Amino acid sequence: MFKKVRETLRSLTSKVSDTLSKKELSYEEFNEIFEEFRWVLSENDVAQEAIDALKEILAKELVGVKISRFTSSKDYVVDKVKEALRKLLEENTFQNDLVDLVKASPKPYVIVFMGVNGVGKTTTIAKVAFKLKTNGLKPVIVAADTFRAGALEQLEIHAKKLDVPFIRGKYGADPASVAKDGVIYAQKNKLDVVLIDTAGRMHTDRDLMDEIRKVVRVVKPNLKVLVLDALVGNDAVNQAKWFDEVVGVDAVILTKLDADAKGGSALSVILTINKKIMYVGVGQGYEDLLKFNPDLILNNLLEQ
Repeated sequence: MFKKVRETLRSLTSKVSDTLSKKELSYEEFNEIFEEFRWVLSENDVAQEAIDALKEILAKELVGVKISRFTSSKDYVVDKVKEALRKLLEENTFQNDLVDLVKASPKPYVIVFMGVNGVGKTTTIAKVAFKLKTNGLKPVIVAADTFRAGALEQLEIHAKKLDVPFIRGKYGADPASVAKDGVIYAQKNKLDVVLIDTAGRMHTDRDLMDEIRKVVRVVKPNLKVLVLDALVGNDAVNQAKWFDEVVGVDAVILTKLDADAKGGSALSVILTINKKIMYVGVGQGYEDLLKFNPDLILNNLLEQ
C-alpha cells in the first residue's frame, strides 16, 4: 500500500534534510527541490490539488528554519512532513465511531448507501452489517436497488451468510417504497439499524439521481454514506461533488485501498474529496473494513 508515493516522499525528505543540515532553506531552494518531485507524485496518480496543499504546508514549516547541530535534520523534516500530512488527513476524518453513534441514537438508525456500479457497495454494506452485528447491534439489510440484474440476489446471499434479516422488492419496484418497507420492518421488530442499498448509478444520470433523492426524502436517513473506489482518483472526487450537490453526503467509505500499489490515487481522494471518511476497505473479508485513521495512512507513507 502506497509504495511508490512512500518512495517519493522519502527522497523528498532526504534532499530537504541534506540542505537543512548545512544551512537555512530559502523558498527558492525549497521550490526547486519540491518541483523536482511534483512530476514524480503526478506520475504516481497524486492530484495537483493534493500536491499543492502539501507544498503550501511544508513551505511554512521548512523555509527559513534553523536546525541545531544537535538535532537530526532528517528526523526534523520527517516529523514536519508527517505533521503536514496529518493536518490534511484529519480534515477529512469522520470523527464519530459508527457503532457508538448508533447505540446513542433513537432506533432504528437509518443509513442510505450510494455509489456508482463497481465501487464495491454491496460488499461494503455486508461489511458494515457484520461490524454492527459483532458489536451487539441488530441490523436489517434492505435491497432498494430494483434495477440491476443480480443486485438483489448478491445482497441476499450476504444477508444469509451473516444471518441478518433481508428486505427486498420485485425488480422494477419503486425503490423508495422498498426502502420504507425496510424501515417499517425494523420498527415492528425492534431492530437497531436499517442498511439501505440503492441502485449503483452514474453520477451524471439525472433520472436515477432523482430516484435516490426520493428514497432520501421518504425514509429521512440519519446518515447518507457514499461508497467510493480508491483506485479511480479524480473521478471519485467528481462523484463526491455530484452526489453531495444532489442529495448530500454525510460520510464516505473508501474501498480497494489495499489494491492501490502506487498510493497516489487513494491519497488524492482522501486529501481532495472534502468529505469525512468513515471506513476504508482493505480486502474482501467481512472483517476487512477499518475505521479511517490518519495513522493508518501515515504509517504506510512514512515508514522508513
